[in-house]
Amino acid sequence: MAVASCPPRPILPRFGYKESRFVAAPSLLPSCAGKGLYTVCSPPKQAVLGVSTNSPRNGYLCFPRKNLGGSWHYFKPIEGLNRLSYDNILHNPNKLSRYIVARSELAGTGNPDAWHPLSEYKLSSRVRGICFYAVTAVNAIFLFVLMLVAHPFVLLFDRYRRRFHHFIAKTWATFTVTPFVKIKYEGLENLPPPDIPAVYVSNHQSFLDIYCLLTLGRSFKLISKTSIFLYPIIGWAMFMMGVIPLKRMDVRSQLDCLKRCMDLTVKGASVFFFPEGTRSKDGKLGAFKKGAFSVAAKTKVPVVPITLMGTGKIMPSGMEGILNVGSVKVVIHKSIEGSDAEVLCNEARNTIADELNRQ
Repeated sequence: MAVASCPPRPILPRFGYKESRFVAAPSLLPSCAGKGLYTVCSPPKQAVLGVSTNSPRNGYLCFPRKNLGGSWHYFKPIEGLNRLSYDNILHNPNKLSRYIVARSELAGTGNPDAWHPLSEYKLSSRVRGICFYAVTAVNAIFLFVLMLVAHPFVLLFDRYRRRFHHFIAKTWATFTVTPFVKIKYEGLENLPPPDIPAVYVSNHQSFLDIYCLLTLGRSFKLISKTSIFLYPIIGWAMFMMGVIPLKRMDVRSQLDCLKRCMDLTVKGASVFFFPEGTRSKDGKLGAFKKGAFSVAAKTKVPVVPITLMGTGKIMPSGMEGILNVGSVKVVIHKSIEGSDAEVLCNEARNTIADELNRQ
């Protein structure tokens, strides 16, 4: 029986090149296999599965039903496909062996460094994240003791503002953030005096936002999910600071939260809202809810818009375990006053959006 050999082809390069890493459909395989002929190709090599930078439309992964030993080859630059040639006897001259062709969803998503299991950059970010939370925990334990000792006196002499507790929170946030992140402030002169109640609003990009806002040193009441209050030390400290609990999907809880905010502002305390309601996944400013501005309009207190920039890159939403290198910019804008919640909402959002667009 005659034997025919496929033309020699170069072995597929390793990761990081632009050629496709996937196999063509059987109809595209070389036509050197004919009646009574063996298909003989180069000796098997270790196949390296990489990620293609070509479009997903051209990416295929081909698995033979049997005789899986083989090597990867690159046939034509125009086709941009790599094919698997393997030793196979064609028992039926009119039929090719069956293949299972699976579409690869990875094609088109590669990059030259895709073969690294974990880049040094991400590894260092994870280490920084671990150190960040270690510093947070150590500081929280010692400062919580001071807060606990002072709490009866705070309730007796400063029940609504709780300025001493907020001073402890500012110290905790400053000691935690300063070793890792540089914060630049702009517009500090626009902050209302500490004894003037106000509604503070800001965009929300990261878990790091809370730390940066606490460094401002204003005794505003934050709003937090009820589940956070169950955390040891941190949750207990939030309770003593007078942080307002909220069940997000509970309408009654939302109404109680707004009512409590209005009571606090009437009694001289300030409150803080993230009008977007949640952290932005892509860094873009979301729609504002009107709850914060209804509180300001009904109690006749000013709205203080604040723009946070850089926190989303340092600690991205959903990736709270890492801490990238970077700096944060906090911009305090001029206060807004009015009796129309809709107007206040639009003006505050436009102010923050304009600042974000300038960057």
